[in-house]
Amino acid sequence: MRVFNLACDNEHRFEGWFGSAEDYDSQLERGLLECPVCASRTIRKLPAAPRLNLSGATEKTPAAAGMPAGAVTQPGQQPDPRAVQALFLRMARAIVANTEDVGERFAEEARKIHYREAPERGIRGTASAEQTQELADEGIEVFTLPIPAGLKEPVQ
Repeated sequence: MRVFNLACDNEHRFEGWFGSAEDYDSQLERGLLECPVCASRTIRKLPAAPRLNLSGATEKTPAAAGMPAGAVTQPGQQPDPRAVQALFLRMARAIVANTEDVGERFAEEARKIHYREAPERGIRGTASAEQTQELADEGIEVFTLPIPAGLKEPVQ
């Protein structure tokens, strides 16, 4: 099994797991590789550092605490963009896992829930800017969050 660090043309970074380097080349050539964040098919392999097995290390890193490395910074320091991307993907996965996809019926379902005509639950779906504004005018709080296409399917 080969694990490659990959990036799309929008600089979203992610891992790809392949049976061999030839499998990667073949999938890239056939256009089968896609960024899990933006669905771009312009993918490139990044240089990889060797893995070091430091079995004696006991210091708890942010990653060991469940946070991506670089997510915790000192005041005034910019977080690592990869850590921000990892946190975003974790949040998006949690939203997908814990909400019902009502598709284009989003505005209708949001109103039903707000006016207690349907059971209260977390929903997600699509709405036009006009529908979103109408919901806000009615006092129904919604927010726009682009969910990467890759998260709408099971992630392997």
